[in-house]
Amino acid sequence: MNTYDHDAFRAAYGKVLAKWPADRESVTVPTPFGPAHVNACGPRDAPPLVLLPGGGGATSASWYAQAAEPGRDRRVLAVDLVGAAGLSGTDGGPAPRTVEDLVVWLDAVLDGLGVREVSLGGHSYGAWIALHYAMRAPGRVRRLFLLDPTQCFAGYTAAYLLHALPMLLRPTPRRVRAFLAWETGGAALDPDWLRLQEAAAGFPAAKPVTGPRPSPERLRGLDVPVLLFVAANSRTHDTWQVTTRAGELLPRVETVVLPDVSHHALPPGAPSELGRRLREFLS
Repeated sequence: MNTYDHDAFRAAYGKVLAKWPADRESVTVPTPFGPAHVNACGPRDAPPLVLLPGGGGATSASWYAQAAEPGRDRRVLAVDLVGAAGLSGTDGGPAPRTVEDLVVWLDAVLDGLGVREVSLGGHSYGAWIALHYAMRAPGRVRRLFLLDPTQCFAGYTAAYLLHALPMLLRPTPRRVRAFLAWETGGAALDPDWLRLQEAAAGFPAAKPVTGPRPSPERLRGLDVPVLLFVAANSRTHDTWQVTTRAGELLPRVETVVLPDVSHHALPPGAPSELGRRLREFLS
């Protein structure tokens, strides 16, 4: 039985969105896959920073804790993923089926925002999309920010997949809460953000685009500065393997291990260091 409640989701989304900086505004841009919803803040004429959320119940609203610091001198543009939880819609259009479709979608988002060159970032699945986009559109990405990316430099652990399976097979608020409690080690999570994750259970999302990890050749050919943040307590993948492989393959990577935080406590649970380091990297 699908437990998804559209009104409850919109209400929970709005409560998290209220935590954004006071100058936040919503923008909708057309794409071949339906309208994309963007939450924006920062000076309108400043260089753009586009942020993508993770998959599952993650949305662009979840970037609220990181938006203010780079938003001092960047135009922060956080996008709800196409076909996923959030306010971007397909409106009867086709769902993306390939990585190339996602590139077309993100090209259209940037075009609709009037952005030619961009600093691009993402968390988890959003980082996977950002990395693939940067490899396919290097002339458009000036800098790349990856927050505990999945399926980029290492695979999922067996324990993670085992604990995620019940939630994936039949998502319910109770299963979402139990899974997050396990992955975060029982960390205290923002109750409004947690309620949004629960409200997204059963969201009528399209099947996400997946694929193999990028080849070593493509990673070595990425001539773009990369800032990689890795969660020290992540149960999603092996932190050492992620940092080691990224360091070996990416020509221009700076890696920061975030202490005392897990994969699913991000982005809102990231230490304040993240915003400062990100702002320095963009400058």
